[in-house]
Amino acid sequence: MINDIPHCEFMHAHPDAIEKICKNMPDDDTLIDVAELFKVFGDSTRIKILSALSGGELCVCDISTAVGMTSSAVSHQLKILKNAELVRFRREGKTVFYSLADGHVNTILEQGFEHINEE
Repeated sequence: MINDIPHCEFMHAHPDAIEKICKNMPDDDTLIDVAELFKVFGDSTRIKILSALSGGELCVCDISTAVGMTSSAVSHQLKILKNAELVRFRREGKTVFYSLADGHVNTILEQGFEHINEE
């Protein structure tokens, strides 16, 4: 497998290490899926909504107030977040409540904020 990989004239890593890296590399479909996920995180409006939801479940009106946007704009962003499986929702009568899909979403947010704020 390593012989099929183009490499520089002077390999700095041992061939066995390169072989191990190649075996552990996710497949292309997985890499594409992760890249698409991070694209969703690439919008500050969606980060703001996710950050608001990290405090707990909220309806669209409450999210709109928290992030200073119209309900229509928030709903549009929530649709993108739902499609990416980053938020979930439940209905209570006519009201729809949104929350983070799982703890991984909060962890990604926390790690991002921690990384940005470190000195």
